[in-house]
Amino acid sequence: MTYPESRRDDVVETLHGREIADPYRWLEDPDSADTQDWVRRQNEFTEAELSGYPEGLWFQRTMAAILARPRAGVPAKKSGWYFVGRNDGTQAQDVIYVAESLDELLSGGRVLIDPNTLSADGTDSLGTFTVSPDGKYLAYGINESGSDWTTFRLLDIATGAQVDDLVSEAKFSEATWLPDSSAYLYLHYPTSGRSEGTETTSLSGGRLMLHRVGTAQSDDELVLSFPGHDQYFLVPEVSDDDRYLVVHITEGTDPSTRLWVYPVTGDGLGEPVKVVDEFADEIAFVRMSGDELVLRTDRDAPRGRVVLSNLAGAFTDLIPESDSTLQAVRATADGLATLTLVDAQSVLTLYALDGSDARGVDVPGGGVVGFNAGPKYDELFIGLSTTTDPTLSYRVSTGSGDVRPLPELVRGADGFTPPRVTVTRRNGPVPYFLISRSDLGFEEPRPTLMWGYGGFRIPIQADYRPGWPAWLAAGGVLVIANLRGGGEYGSDWHDAGRLKNKQNVFDDFIAVAEDLRDTGVTTPSQLAIHGRSNGGLLVGAAMTQRPDLFAVALPGVGVLDMLRFHLFTVGAAWASDYGLPSDPEQFEDLLAYSPLHRVSDGTAYPATLVVTGDHDDRVVPLHSHKFIAALQHAQSGPQPVLTRVEVNTGHGFGKPAAMVASEWADLLAFAAHHVGLVPPEQ
Repeated sequence: MTYPESRRDDVVETLHGREIADPYRWLEDPDSADTQDWVRRQNEFTEAELSGYPEGLWFQRTMAAILARPRAGVPAKKSGWYFVGRNDGTQAQDVIYVAESLDELLSGGRVLIDPNTLSADGTDSLGTFTVSPDGKYLAYGINESGSDWTTFRLLDIATGAQVDDLVSEAKFSEATWLPDSSAYLYLHYPTSGRSEGTETTSLSGGRLMLHRVGTAQSDDELVLSFPGHDQYFLVPEVSDDDRYLVVHITEGTDPSTRLWVYPVTGDGLGEPVKVVDEFADEIAFVRMSGDELVLRTDRDAPRGRVVLSNLAGAFTDLIPESDSTLQAVRATADGLATLTLVDAQSVLTLYALDGSDARGVDVPGGGVVGFNAGPKYDELFIGLSTTTDPTLSYRVSTGSGDVRPLPELVRGADGFTPPRVTVTRRNGPVPYFLISRSDLGFEEPRPTLMWGYGGFRIPIQADYRPGWPAWLAAGGVLVIANLRGGGEYGSDWHDAGRLKNKQNVFDDFIAVAEDLRDTGVTTPSQLAIHGRSNGGLLVGAAMTQRPDLFAVALPGVGVLDMLRFHLFTVGAAWASDYGLPSDPEQFEDLLAYSPLHRVSDGTAYPATLVVTGDHDDRVVPLHSHKFIAALQHAQSGPQPVLTRVEVNTGHGFGKPAAMVASEWADLLAFAAHHVGLVPPEQ
């Protein structure tokens, strides 16, 4: 196969005594004419190749039907109002509805924000929204073209009228209101952090700012910043008794937390009390209990526990560590609600405020997609997904534990009937979910798609992604792997898959593939692998270490150049999992598995389709660009190695429904074509 030309320059730099060639460094500038021409030629080449796949039409029709299904999010009650996001199946972005009661919301409610009016192509999206304590204002964040950059606007909830108030250059935050509804806090980044395409694109540190409604942003007050510590992230929360502003301070993506508490005064904020002032343990504020803070932590408890803490930082157990993994804790009018993971499957439990009277609540589903509660309300809303259904929502009475399913939220005729599936939990060398259509057996090996992540203490469950029901309906097997580095089994599980232990993640993924082969579920010629972001790194590492084990590789928006990831946008924040190339020892670890640097000329690689977005400002597209250029140069086998660059989109959040459908259709058709999966009625 003759690929579009990718110029190879003589760029070599010496790092820790090693000469590292970087012939495609010119692709790091996304705005250069050369890069844009390269993207155009690569997209045209990929489109021409995929147009010849007979599976394409079936997956295009099926994905369009899946995304055309009416759907709704998980309701939330905020400052007396009920909110929910809905999509009738024709809209690029979900629409936010509001009502004064749950029954009114279920009967329709009133449109409050329609993000589809924000841009002509539907690429601008609603990121977060919060409600002022008095219920008057809604502060909502808008993200353009899938970017992480956020602009906050206000509207009057009762009338739906826009308020003349705007805050820009925010990132990684929502609007956190002060108790008197006069002002909110947000995380601001200087404009200088917005240039892209060079080594100067790493962000300068975020500043916690206080914005008073009706004033210019230039008058906003600085609450907290850490000059010289660009990777500190600040997450504020006002306590349920309105006495304190609690600020979580983390460094990059490391969950270790410092916890500062500011007294809320009539004039604003007092001096902070440093309850915890070292990065040692994960700590999350839940609510107040008298004069003490209720916290979730992994201190002396790798699976997590709930504690009481005084302002001096002395912890006492409230809900001790158990064999399950504590995932989240919410305050309710009746006490506390916890979500725990039992073998990567969610369990909801209600407690009194003193940790007594534990009551399990049966809410069936796979991964949790929403868990909304408040200390003033005796009801909570929880949403779960399955591999074929995006959201199953429930209202739970926190007093009685009664559960009310909320099917009323989704209306209209479905354009797609999800297949009935069987989900099996397998605990082989590495635990994984094995999912298949209920009417199909495993008498013979079958085409299989394997998904994984393994990083940043993020648990992976048997949850929904738009492509899963299409793959299962076509007759394919789906495997979701639980790898070290994730959050399924606590902080020890995470530690076993990061920094010097990162190779364990790839070994786990490979072990699952080998188990699928050895147990007759599939064969290497029928096995496709897929992952996004850190999961894209996983796929890139696995395919370059064991190209013989997979027929197809689908790395999505992956971190693939492990020697330069820290130089762009927020990349240096990932040092908690990856380490930094500037450290000589960590450099050697990174070089050993960096997918870009593992590509070897003359190797027969699996059929590969790399996907990225040209506006991705989290994992910048240079990773995917350089990796596919290197693969095309090195490929000695007959299988195609292609890239698909989505225009005017970012890392994935807020992508319009039509773009989501199109991307999944291409990925699944490509995978099916090269693993021998023939969709029905084709």
